[in-house]
Amino acid sequence: MPTIFSHAIFSSALGAAYAGRATAHSWPPRFWVLAGLSSVIPDFDVIAFGLGIPYRSVWGHRGITHSLLFAVLTGALLAGLAFRRQDLAEMQRSRFSLACFFSLAIASHFVLDALTNGGLGVAWLAPFDHTRYFLPWRPIRVSPIGADFFSQYGLLVLASEILWVWLPSLALVLVARGFRRNTNRQHNLN
Repeated sequence: MPTIFSHAIFSSALGAAYAGRATAHSWPPRFWVLAGLSSVIPDFDVIAFGLGIPYRSVWGHRGITHSLLFAVLTGALLAGLAFRRQDLAEMQRSRFSLACFFSLAIASHFVLDALTNGGLGVAWLAPFDHTRYFLPWRPIRVSPIGADFFSQYGLLVLASEILWVWLPSLALVLVARGFRRNTNRQHNLN
């Protein structure tokens, strides 16, 4: 798995692209907190290790909490519980749109996990299919858990994540900002 930093950076970049340049600063702070944290939620499954649940189990690490079903249900829950109608009106977004965003932000977690070079894969289709999947291209080094993170290998992991997650996240924000500027320019000309 990538580090929680990289998961949060990528989902925050998705949030910046979703929010839009003109409205991003006026959105409630809880949107930004949830945008960053939503992609970390699937890794709460690491408590399974302490409970003696095997990694390979659908209830283990990269199991049910790394599924599309989990992403959709949790995204809808976040949108439903964290934002009032007034928030939605100020953000100029529907609850459905917000639920789709949070589902995508959560799903970004297991897409990044499927791009790593370690672990057992990701149970995207759980609970209907317990097969673990990786993507064909796996350039991100898998992060060590615990104190091993503070090692030479941990630095290599960070370098890998800067290249394959942080820089693309920055590019996403810049492209979205440029697209909005161009759209605003076109709108002003009409």
